Amino acid sequence: MNRAEREAAVRRVMERTPPPVPAELHPDVVRRGSRMVRRRRIARRLAWLLLCAAIVAFVVWAVRVQPWVEPPSTTTPPLTNW
Repeated sequence: MNRAEREAAVRRVMERTPPPVPAELHPDVVRRGSRMVRRRRIARRLAWLLLCAAIVAFVVWAVRVQPWVEPPSTTTPPLTNW
């Protein structure tokens, strides 16, 4: 098949009328779709909440521990030549 034949075949498939959809299917699809949207919205908000909580926890830890400061020396140099 060359390009023109493939395009013609695709156009024929796309121009066909779709099979009829049962009338009782529409309310079920709408209900399921709205439920999916609601769940995704809740999951997205929960993910943002967890991310913000993790950032706040990290900032609080960093302020308290101060990992950028060099720890104090635990030994003292020997005192000689006094």
